Order: sequence, then C-alpha cells, then structure tokens
Amino acid sequence: MRADGGANGGGTPLLEVTDLKKHYPVRKGLFSQTVGHVLAVDGISFTINEGETLGLVGESGCGKSTAGKAVLKLIEPTSGTVKVRGERIDQLSRAEMRPYRRELQVVFQDPYSSLNPRMNVGDIVGEPLRNYAIASGSDLAGRVAVLFEKVGLRGEAMQRYPHEFSGGQRQRIGIARALALNPSLIVCDEPVSALDVSVQAQVINLLMDLQREFGLSYLFVAHDLAVVEHISHRIAVMYLGKIVELTEKKSLFASPLHPYTEALLSAVPLPDPEAKRDRIILKGDVPSPINPPSGCRFHTRCPYVMERCRVEEPAIREVRPGHQVACHLREVDTAAFATADLTGMNSRPK
Repeated sequence: MRADGGANGGGTPLLEVTDLKKHYPVRKGLFSQTVGHVLAVDGISFTINEGETLGLVGESGCGKSTAGKAVLKLIEPTSGTVKVRGERIDQLSRAEMRPYRRELQVVFQDPYSSLNPRMNVGDIVGEPLRNYAIASGSDLAGRVAVLFEKVGLRGEAMQRYPHEFSGGQRQRIGIARALALNPSLIVCDEPVSALDVSVQAQVINLLMDLQREFGLSYLFVAHDLAVVEHISHRIAVMYLGKIVELTEKKSLFASPLHPYTEALLSAVPLPDPEAKRDRIILKGDVPSPINPPSGCRFHTRCPYVMERCRVEEPAIREVRPGHQVACHLREVDTAAFATADLTGMNSRPK
C-alpha cells in the first residue's frame, strides 16, 4: 500500500456531526413494552473536511457501522445533528433528502449481498444515473463504461452478473456505483474486511487514487488499524457507543492517550518478525450496550482504573493541539498549546 497524501483544510467542514445518538428500544412481553434501550451510538461528535479521510475504528459492536448509517440517514438518528456544508439534514424527510443522496454515498461491507443478483453489473452501476435522470441510452452506457475503467474493470464486463466476479471485483463494482453521481462524501463500511489481504491492498490503493482524482472525502469504518493507518488523515476510536480518542493518525500511532487505544495498537502485527511489542491484554468482556457501566464505560477493563473513573464519565476534550481524548488520566497539556502553531492547528493533517 502507498502512503496517503495530505489535504488542505479551512472553511466550513463538509460533514459536521454533533452529539449523534442512536438508541434501539428493547421490547418484551405480550404487549411489546419497552423495557430498555440498546445504546448503539450514544453522543458522538466529529467533522470531516473536503478531501479528508476520517477513520472510525473499534471492536465489533462498538457502534461504528451504526454511526455511518445514521450519518447517511439509512437509519433515523435518535437525536443529535448532522450537517452537510453547514446545512442540517438529520430532520429532513425522505423527499427532502433526495438532493443530498447525490452528495452522500456508501460502499457496503459485503460485496456479495450488496449487489442485486438479478441485475447485470452494468445496470447496477447505471441505476443511480437513471434514477436521477442524468443519462439514458448510449450516453448511459458510455458513462458506465468510464466508471468501470476508473475502478480497474473492463467495459465489456458490463453485461455480466455479480456471481461471475470475484470478491475484490464485486467491491470495485460497489465503488463504481458509489461514484456514479459524483458524490462529495463516501461512507466506507468496512469495505475490505471480507477480502483477502492482497486484494485489500488493491482496493485501498484504488480508494486513495480516486480520492486524489475527484477530491472525495471518506468516513472509513474499520476494525483493522493497519488498514486505517494507510488511508486515514485522522482517526476516531470508538468504545461502547462513544468516541474515546480523536486525532491525526501520526499522533495516534506515535502517542496514544487512551488506555483502550493503547490496547488496540498493541495488538497490531509488526512487519519485522524480530521486533517485539508488549501486548496489553484487556480483562473481561465488553459490557452490554443495554446497561453500560456508570462513569467511564471502559473502567471495567482499564488497567489504570481509579475510583473517579467508576462514578464520573470523562468528557472528550482537547488535551494537546488537535488531540482529543476522554480519559481522567489525561490533563490538558498547556505547554503544548502555548508553543503550538495556531495556523497549523486549523489545517488538515499532512
């Protein structure tokens, strides 16, 4: 994989998410009474700028895929705000959302179930263009052929069906479909987790090439930190519905501040077989999102837990320039702020 390039910042963020929540009711009994809620996403905030990739990482079940779907309004958020270029979209109706569907697209995790087996792949990729009356007939076929070439597939494959392609090729078809309406933001919901390692590298490089060519922004949902390191500019770490750390990728990998992030990074394989890393083994299981622990949600597994952690939930705050963390162990580094280049703080990571 190639290292990613930088991106220039400034101005209104492309996407701004504030205190986003998605709670699912738990119903029991003859009359399906609500007896609790699954706190899948419980108050997360982040921004994504033009041409930027934000990696959203965490264990399975932490809420990262739910967050991506809520941003796209594929599922309705319980509360919070989602803004696209400063315009709020979380309260829009289905009809009012239609213009924004061109701006916001998605690449799904499973390249097998995300493609209609009854349609040939040319029709699948061309469907968004037909739905928005952008092209038809020979013009449509020409546009689809160009999209196929952009993702590394031959135009003559347009008449074939999804079952005739490999997993990596199917994911390329999914990417071509997402590109059809010339979007600004693509939510990539673990787009390479179902692929072989060698194919993962090809798809990641393709996404990076397309970002440079079209100025795309990505919300890249994944659990593989090695993959996220290559494609992301900034990384947000989620645990049990909350973002516990958010910073530029170099800062995260060089100096993680949250104990959960430290444990995740200690599990990343090193390419040098002679190199050794002290593995941090977390005790216990992830608590239930129906009844999360009081105070810090990580305190039941944290090796540095204090009494304060059991009763007081830490707010996520900026403790270093551009580095946010939700942990009572970390105090604001005033010296770092005093010497920081404020102009550089407002730009996107290089």
